[in-house]
Amino acid sequence: MKPYLLAESNWKTLENHRFELAVLPWGATEAHNYHMPYGTDVYEADAVAAESGKKAWEKGANVTIMPTIPFGVNTGQSDIYLDINLNPSTQLMILKDIITVLDRQGTKKLLIVNSHGGNDFKTMLRELGLKFPEMMLFTCNWFQALDKTKYFEELGDHADEMETSIIMHLHPELVLPLEEAGDGSEKKSAIKGIQEKWAWAERKWSEVSADTGIGNPKKSSPEKGKKYFEDVTDKVAQLMLDICEAKTGELYK
Repeated sequence: MKPYLLAESNWKTLENHRFELAVLPWGATEAHNYHMPYGTDVYEADAVAAESGKKAWEKGANVTIMPTIPFGVNTGQSDIYLDINLNPSTQLMILKDIITVLDRQGTKKLLIVNSHGGNDFKTMLRELGLKFPEMMLFTCNWFQALDKTKYFEELGDHADEMETSIIMHLHPELVLPLEEAGDGSEKKSAIKGIQEKWAWAERKWSEVSADTGIGNPKKSSPEKGKKYFEDVTDKVAQLMLDICEAKTGELYK
């Protein structure tokens, strides 16, 4: 039993134990180019949260990692077969129910470890922060925690060299040979403001990518994935430690 994983914990242990921080990994179920599994974001969320939780626990963090939520916002992929969508309003309801339990039972800190670019929890946590004023609510995108140019040659944001390398490290049996992968070419918006990134509109996935990937995965390797995974979980673990040590009224210096 890993004491920092809620799914492996038991009532014998938790009847008289209260955690300082609950961590909620959140993924998505969607196509990842031709060579990667639909569960890529879930496998990543599972592994990043669990390994970060282990590292934080070993340094004294009183943290529990909850089971990963496997569905995310996929509104731009409605015509991609079996890309499962949860609307943001549904995510808000799920979060409210989970936070209600934590708040009632005395675990006053929550960190969402997000593994999917389509998920955006900031506005939800603003609203829920008003409803639950005693809670400290945090979210992070682990895939933005490090400078990817220090690890990978080809940049992208979906089934790219980074994601492929991580899954090659974590679950090599689930990755097809790289010659099976598409090149992850992306068509850019015709709107200048969106090209310049000060305006935004949701991407229609089937119109911007022929293979559902964005970013060339051809230079991926398990060695690159292992190095990145170790470093990113070090950083997420430190975030967990910092949140555990944070005190109400002393968050700002």
